[in-house]
Amino acid sequence: MSDTIDIKVPAEQEGTKAIVRSWLVKVGDRVELDGPLVELETDKVTQEVPSPAAGVLTEILLDTDDEAEPGAILGRMTLGAAREENANGPDNGHAPVPVTGLSPAVRRAIKEHGIDPATITGTGRGGRITRADVDKAVAERATAPASAPAPSAPASTSAGGVTTIPHDRMRLAIAQNMLHSVTVAPHVTAVFECDFSAVMAHRDRHKAAFEKDGAKLTFTAYILAACAEAMKAAPAVNSRWSDDRLEIFDDVNIGVGTALGDKGLIVPVVRRVQDLSLQGIAKRLSELTARAREGKLSGGDVAGGTFTVSNHGVSGSLVAAPIIINQPQSAILGVGKLEKRVVAREAGGSDTIQIRPMCYVSLTIDHRAIDGHQTNAWLTRFVETIENWGEA
Repeated sequence: MSDTIDIKVPAEQEGTKAIVRSWLVKVGDRVELDGPLVELETDKVTQEVPSPAAGVLTEILLDTDDEAEPGAILGRMTLGAAREENANGPDNGHAPVPVTGLSPAVRRAIKEHGIDPATITGTGRGGRITRADVDKAVAERATAPASAPAPSAPASTSAGGVTTIPHDRMRLAIAQNMLHSVTVAPHVTAVFECDFSAVMAHRDRHKAAFEKDGAKLTFTAYILAACAEAMKAAPAVNSRWSDDRLEIFDDVNIGVGTALGDKGLIVPVVRRVQDLSLQGIAKRLSELTARAREGKLSGGDVAGGTFTVSNHGVSGSLVAAPIIINQPQSAILGVGKLEKRVVAREAGGSDTIQIRPMCYVSLTIDHRAIDGHQTNAWLTRFVETIENWGEA
């Protein structure tokens, strides 16, 4: 008698509920150990659930568009009940998958957006095209220089001077999370000014050496290092509020908001920043941001954050307040546009007028967990770390 095994939603999934995006095999299909079974989507990432064993899919309990909480049973499979593959059936999964072998969700997306699947590079196992690959191709087509009119997506309609665009699941999930955050947490924002002269000088001296080691030395790397240092001045900033307690974390796991164009944003997490050198932070950032923009992040890459940085200044804003806290965290740092400004500085015992690279930095806190003096102590240490970089 064959054994049956449950296929479950990964327990380490970050916070939010997932949606079943599509099953990649049908009931009765054989799948090998770690072979792709089903795609799940949250507001942060699309991930494949691999097969827990070799066998045959016998039952689907959560189908396309069903909500799936961590630990929920997606379906069941039978071990040791393999059926014979016919001569024209699929091989061991290493050959390119034909259009007729694509998942239903991928076929619908290709048809909806008028994309030739032959132009898409599959990132799934064995070169299989996933829904994330189709989304990436659609985004690239939208930003590419127009050489010919692109087919209009039937999902959007235009009438009477109004264009109607239905929300996708990622946008709806982001909206729900933002509303939840401002509903449960009283947001308060403090703003400081920060001089990046020392950081810019250090970066100019060391960026070439970092790049030789595969690490792009960005300002964000310095910002993350300064965040870890500032946690020493106000540890409660690195915390999570519960009704009966405050949990303050030893590890500083910092999520970095990464824009995905009209699709919203994703927040990959750099773990244990307090134990990393500047070079280690830069290397990890380079890896994560590249994978984020290629749609290749795993669920683990966006899980476990204890604090978040929003570098909104890269798109031009000086100040954004309040920046909504990434629940269940207690605070989020905003970094505005870095620009040259005229400032007053003392030099040789006299006041002088100087031009310095300045930006506004803001800390938005959950006022249930953090008070004003802690907020200002954190920002003071952060600014001191940036402004005195390399002097210690």
